[in-house]
Amino acid sequence: MADYVYGPGRNHLFVPGPVNIPDQVIRAMSRQNEDYRSPAVPALTKTLLEDVKQIFKTTTGTPFLFPTTDRVFSLLWIDQQQRLNFNVDVVESDWGYGADLAALDYKLRQDPSHSIKAICIVHNETATGVTNDLSAVRKILDKHRHPALLLVDGVSSICALDFRMDEWGVDVALTGSQKALSLPTGLGIVCASPKALEASKTAKSVRVFFDWKDYLKFYKMGTYWPYTPSIQLLYGLRTALDLIFEEGLENVIKRHNRLGTATRLAVEAWGLKNCTQKEEWFSDTVTAVVVPPYIDSAEIVKHAWKRYNLSLGLGLNKVAGKVFRIGHLGHLNELQLMGALSGVEMVLKDIGYPVKLGSGVAAAAAYLSNSTPLIPSRI
Repeated sequence: MADYVYGPGRNHLFVPGPVNIPDQVIRAMSRQNEDYRSPAVPALTKTLLEDVKQIFKTTTGTPFLFPTTDRVFSLLWIDQQQRLNFNVDVVESDWGYGADLAALDYKLRQDPSHSIKAICIVHNETATGVTNDLSAVRKILDKHRHPALLLVDGVSSICALDFRMDEWGVDVALTGSQKALSLPTGLGIVCASPKALEASKTAKSVRVFFDWKDYLKFYKMGTYWPYTPSIQLLYGLRTALDLIFEEGLENVIKRHNRLGTATRLAVEAWGLKNCTQKEEWFSDTVTAVVVPPYIDSAEIVKHAWKRYNLSLGLGLNKVAGKVFRIGHLGHLNELQLMGALSGVEMVLKDIGYPVKLGSGVAAAAAYLSNSTPLIPSRI
């Protein structure tokens, strides 16, 4: 917490990003600047580029580390593309619902000339807690033998949810350092398939800072960086990846599933509803909780921070005032989540919602006590 809003103890950070930073990562970043043209930084960068491919589950993709942060959400992604004068065909879905795959199927069937050049989709929509089925999108593309590129915003999914770049035929995927990687904001991590790299050679879109060609030139030179990177973030990324690999990526994904399930059980026990309308779309990184009409969800978020030093996510756009969000991604464990859930119960009680104290905590605890494995390094 900043000095001017001091509160005793630690802030309980349960927004869906930025997330808690491991102490090991903070220590790794506590260092002086270095000359990024020296032999040390390219050597570090080379290992990072090889290892980030593992979190995308690709052996053929080419990764890029941009000294910036990528985050788009579906609405902002649409806005960005329209402002770049792309011809954007928006497939609408009601908030709380996944992507309309039937509409996608229809549009591809009606495109024998292959005028559609790319399918853009958010894997995990943090505003509503909806996870889309990327494998189903790939099956539809393959059914129509359509060559459109598959572009995926995986900012709040990669490193937390099951993501298979090669298997699902994803052509471009991106994530950000401030989400499941549990780093500070400031690194945008993109991975491009060979097909995407080839397409970029003839693409007519305007590019400067995000032009892969600049990076690839420096990759061949062995210096890697066309722009000055954050040395501290590179060392932080190295440690963050090491922690993920030590736990095991599949174990990380299972942990997020446990935390997501426990949160949803607590919400149900409170008598509240998930914004996500079907179980198949439930997110294991964020849960958007719908409040009764007589409650402003922004007051829940404000009260949690003011009284209990608990940070929850606001409802955004069409669900502003109607939902609050519990983030459960990144570097956290079962007991941290239990503390947050108990805090939410107290907040609900404080603002006048008839919650039975202990109800959600009990439901989550019953599940977690039966599903949480021993910590492998302590067996």
